Amino acid sequence: MCWSETADLVAGTGIAVVGVASVTRAARGARPGDVPLAALPILLGAHQIIESQVWRGGGGTGPATVAWTVIALPLLPLWMPAAVLCAAPPNARRRLLIPLAAGIATAAALSYSLATRTVTAEIRGHTVGYAFGLPQPELIVAGYLLATIGSLLLSGDRGLALFGVLVAVGAGVCAVLWRREYVSTWCAFAAVCSVVLYFWVRRRSRPARERSGPGSPGA
Repeated sequence: MCWSETADLVAGTGIAVVGVASVTRAARGARPGDVPLAALPILLGAHQIIESQVWRGGGGTGPATVAWTVIALPLLPLWMPAAVLCAAPPNARRRLLIPLAAGIATAAALSYSLATRTVTAEIRGHTVGYAFGLPQPELIVAGYLLATIGSLLLSGDRGLALFGVLVAVGAGVCAVLWRREYVSTWCAFAAVCSVVLYFWVRRRSRPARERSGPGSPGA
């Protein structure tokens, strides 16, 4: 989410470009399992661009609102743990089945709710509010957080774990600002996260000898 139609459109385009660069870098590297996670900024960028259409339409229940909700709710808690599982070292994959299971269950519950309820978007100053009416929201939120942030923290990769901490702190700040209807800052945070993820992909795609540095043993 962002604070205006223009901000969403500009930020979304920039984030998507970073995502294309990340995927290109990952595809050229020796770790094809990194590609799904590298593609996350493309998904986030598309999300912002879609929301620019929600702004333009003045909210409501149209296709843009539904598309935004599909990405934010069922898709992300499924995509994140699956992508982290693909990128994680072998010794971490068994424990990552826990956030993956949480993501599957959460996505299923959210998909059912989307199919049986109407999502409404409302422009509230510099924010967009989405009304959904979830059953047992506390349980859904817990599953969502375990699937998304939990998968990063349990990834077994130091860079992804630090990324998970960044996501947790930044998402908390954005949520507080959004709930107070002060301003939506998620797009700026998503841009920062996308750049951080790009550098993680770039580091992983470098040859092991280059990553170890000239002063390392065997360099």
